[in-house]
Amino acid sequence: MSPKLPAVTARDVVRVAEGLGFVFRRQRGSHAIYRRDADRVRLVVPVHAGEMIRPGTLLSMLKDMGITREQFLELL
Repeated sequence: MSPKLPAVTARDVVRVAEGLGFVFRRQRGSHAIYRRDADRVRLVVPVHAGEMIRPGTLLSMLKDMGITREQFLELL
């Protein structure tokens, strides 16, 4: 059984993404766009100060990053 996802902020997700090689490209409104040029993957992170990222949104971002829940928890 997969572990429960923790409550995380955009800052936590960005820290993990940058550790995986994602680089900030641009921001439009409250959405920061990160790219990993090695495999042309795009990651959109909703940046809302002080708010937690919803579990469904986090799962979608993990899929975009190509990692599992367990890997995310280790990198966090």
